[in-house]
Amino acid sequence: MKQYYIYILTNKYRTTFYIGMTNDLNRRTSQHNDSMGSIFTSKYNLTDLIYYELYNNVDQAISREKQLKNWKKEWKINLIKTTNPNLETLTIL
Repeated sequence: MKQYYIYILTNKYRTTFYIGMTNDLNRRTSQHNDSMGSIFTSKYNLTDLIYYELYNNVDQAISREKQLKNWKKEWKINLIKTTNPNLETLTIL
């Protein structure tokens, strides 16, 4: 069964956030770190993974990504802090 991730990247100052979706979180975060992820993440140096959610259904993942992209910045920060209170960079194994 395929798995899908919604993830949030930020910069070292935690001032700008990027929300994306992928079926391979390691590959996708590596692409962002190599400036091959997106123009937006390259422009604002968004390389630190600070949050992710796992889904088994692609439609649910897409729906959640759209929902989070419409959230206010404060709401996103509060969501991140539920699992990552210090907004630390996460590592994926």
